[in-house]
Amino acid sequence: MRLIIAEKPSVAKNIADALKIKTKKDGYFEGNNYLITWAFGHLLQLFDAKDYDSKMASWKMDNFPFIPPKFQYKVKSSPRSKGRVDSGAYKQLKTIQSLIKRNDVDMIISACDYDREGQLIGDSIIEYQKVKKPVYRLLLNEWTQAEVLQGIEKMKSNDEMKPLKDAGISRQWADWVIGINLTSVATLKYQKGKGKALNIGRVLLPTLKIIYDRDKEIEQFKPENYFKLTATFQTTEGKDYQGSYTENDQEKFKKKENLEEIAKDIENKEAMIVDKQIERKKDFPPFLFNLSNLQGFITSKYKGWTSDKVLKVAQTLYEKKFITYPRTSSVALEESLVAKTASVLKALTENFVYKDEVKFIKSKRVFNNAKVESHSAIIPTYVLPNRLTMDEETVYSAIKNRFIAQFMPIAEHEETKLTTKIVDAELVTGVFISKGKVQLVEGWKKVEKIQSKDTLLPQVQVNDHVQLLEYEISSHATKPPKYHTEKTLLRVMETCGKGYKEDDVEEVLTGFSIGTPATRADTMKKLKDVGYITSESRNLLCTDLGKKLVETFPIKDLFDLEFTGRLEKSLADIEKEQVNKDDFLRLVFSFTSKSVQTIKGDADVTINQLSTEQNSITKEVLGKCPACGNSIIEGVKGFGCSNWKQGCKFVVWKNDKFLGAMKKKATKSMVKMLLKDNVAHVKGLTSKKGNKFDAYLRYEKNPANDYYSWKMEFKK
Repeated sequence: MRLIIAEKPSVAKNIADALKIKTKKDGYFEGNNYLITWAFGHLLQLFDAKDYDSKMASWKMDNFPFIPPKFQYKVKSSPRSKGRVDSGAYKQLKTIQSLIKRNDVDMIISACDYDREGQLIGDSIIEYQKVKKPVYRLLLNEWTQAEVLQGIEKMKSNDEMKPLKDAGISRQWADWVIGINLTSVATLKYQKGKGKALNIGRVLLPTLKIIYDRDKEIEQFKPENYFKLTATFQTTEGKDYQGSYTENDQEKFKKKENLEEIAKDIENKEAMIVDKQIERKKDFPPFLFNLSNLQGFITSKYKGWTSDKVLKVAQTLYEKKFITYPRTSSVALEESLVAKTASVLKALTENFVYKDEVKFIKSKRVFNNAKVESHSAIIPTYVLPNRLTMDEETVYSAIKNRFIAQFMPIAEHEETKLTTKIVDAELVTGVFISKGKVQLVEGWKKVEKIQSKDTLLPQVQVNDHVQLLEYEISSHATKPPKYHTEKTLLRVMETCGKGYKEDDVEEVLTGFSIGTPATRADTMKKLKDVGYITSESRNLLCTDLGKKLVETFPIKDLFDLEFTGRLEKSLADIEKEQVNKDDFLRLVFSFTSKSVQTIKGDADVTINQLSTEQNSITKEVLGKCPACGNSIIEGVKGFGCSNWKQGCKFVVWKNDKFLGAMKKKATKSMVKMLLKDNVAHVKGLTSKKGNKFDAYLRYEKNPANDYYSWKMEFKK
């Protein structure tokens, strides 16, 4: 009997379907000589500092730096009460343990995602259970039946995955040490008031610095005025066109007086076409999506989207077998995927409107092993969706269209450049340049729905004479850089600030970056959640707290893109067995210890002053707790029972996910209504399609546990 451990229940179901296993039991599937169970992501977490040493339960400067002699794991804490074990995780670990111990189980297969975190999730469970049986690794890029069956035939021993595990452990331990130590001492040193931490992180601070630097650039920008001279000419056939005055390839001039002199000299003069250049150019489709490019494309094109949302929707599509693995940095496919890609293209274009123009070819732009790191680019699978939500349709269509575009005709356009010179004008040393563009072949642009704007020039030849009709001197000013958006920030994080052309992706694949494709969205979300940045429309801006942190916090290496890039590259090199895990961790631990001493010796300044309102829980009693009868009061994150220390679990979170999905937050008045009448009439909820509606909401205890869930009604 083989035991497969998947990362999530939905993936376990995909594997069970592929193996034609129908029997589902409590926490696992069974059939055809297989047991298939699952985790819920991480079932285990690192010990908290206080688990190693009870004195760490209170933050005191003298307790830091704190680096455990040996890192240990425990069952993850409940998201509702950090002091308590997550009951679901505990139960599932017990289920996995009982399956591992079954006498008929002779092989364990980890089927968690093929990345650092997936390796860590599987290995932490297996090691926690002290497994003595042989362990294998199922490495897949998609969860279709064909891929699952083929993957089982090509499994690797889990021992071969040690470099990937070492990289995952190194990332996890390093972030724990830096986060616990520097967040604690920074909060103690630079913050007045309690109830909130001053978050410090290896990826958080350099990302904040990118936004800060752009804000400063804009703030310090001084516009410069410049002038342009534009003339309108007419051919002998009566066709008009415009040209910009250019000297030494420069069409912008700082002194208006110079252009005024030229304007006087060209008045009532004839002109002649002295040069005509026509060039036919090819426009190749953009490369296939990696995660960062997909996030940038969606967030810049559609309002209300964040990188975090794009990743969640893409992950759902992946788990539903509609797309390949989304957390990739590659923009090309492995060359071994040629045959499979051809069959996917055929399935996708069966009823495609431009089917006759689609032609499968094996090109280096699409299939290139040199541009693939671990996982190929994101493409659809042969499994075609019958029904998708609006959000899923948005992301799936983008991936599908980008994929099909690779096999459509290359777009082509014609560029024309006319050079017009004024005849008999002594002061005029320059010429007037006119540029035209005509789309000849739309090709792949049809799929991406890109509308090309033609700029037409009249039919003229060299030495043709034209008449100057009029001219205009226009005033302009240089513009400041634009604020960062999620799209531009992702690009900087991906390349550690080193700009590159789209077809030069080697820099991305070396691992020299800020964070990974899987973590960048979460980093941006956390920067907003902790109050270091804010968003206005699509723009990302530093808050006053974020600015003060950058300007005051003394560990400047943590703001340095090069420093962070080297750390991330070291993690990538651990995967390749080019860097030793223990050497990397020694470096991080030494850096952390020195940083703690630097902060301790720094001047006493206040970066963040928490208001009394933030520090304390309001004393107003909103009603009686439906669980235990004690008082419900407002806290920083939710409306909860005053008896929570004795174990009461009733709470309505202010950022409740159910309400958040309908663009609402729990309010004091809503909670009062729920406690008084057991129902609250909530107006202005938003459906998935964006429509507004009203509903009656109830908050009722689950029959199976001590937690509460929402119920929606449309009639009281």
